[in-house]
Amino acid sequence: MISTVTLSQFGLFDGLPESLLKEIAAISAEAFCKKGEFIFREGEKADKLHFLVNGSVALLVNLTSRPESITVSFISIPFQSFGWSGLVPPHNYTSSAKCDEDSNLLIVSAEPFMKLLEQNPEAGFKVMQRVTVIIADRLRNSRQALLKTM
Repeated sequence: MISTVTLSQFGLFDGLPESLLKEIAAISAEAFCKKGEFIFREGEKADKLHFLVNGSVALLVNLTSRPESITVSFISIPFQSFGWSGLVPPHNYTSSAKCDEDSNLLIVSAEPFMKLLEQNPEAGFKVMQRVTVIIADRLRNSRQALLKTM
């Protein structure tokens, strides 16, 4: 099981109470992803939130105007999160995540995580504010990547 000390290094969990970090640790799992392996694919049901421990993950989107996917972002800094769609309805991934190199991940089940946030509204508000920053950043990255394809 991941330690609360390690969990507190993830930006999304920074400053959360130790008791809540323990509960998050209990619903978390560590995973390994080999280079070239997909973690999830665009359009799939999103039921997890993902965090990079080390390695690199490419976020890709499909364009109807091109046969291949385009990379809109790289998650390459330890403790970054991705797969935010697990927390936001309609709970479908808006991109695909593919390991750009062998990577270690932390995976948190979305439904029990959201229940924890509901039971801890002050912490939940902080986390969801941070999620909106992630979404805005990914939107900017996607827009820039799309403009480069034109």
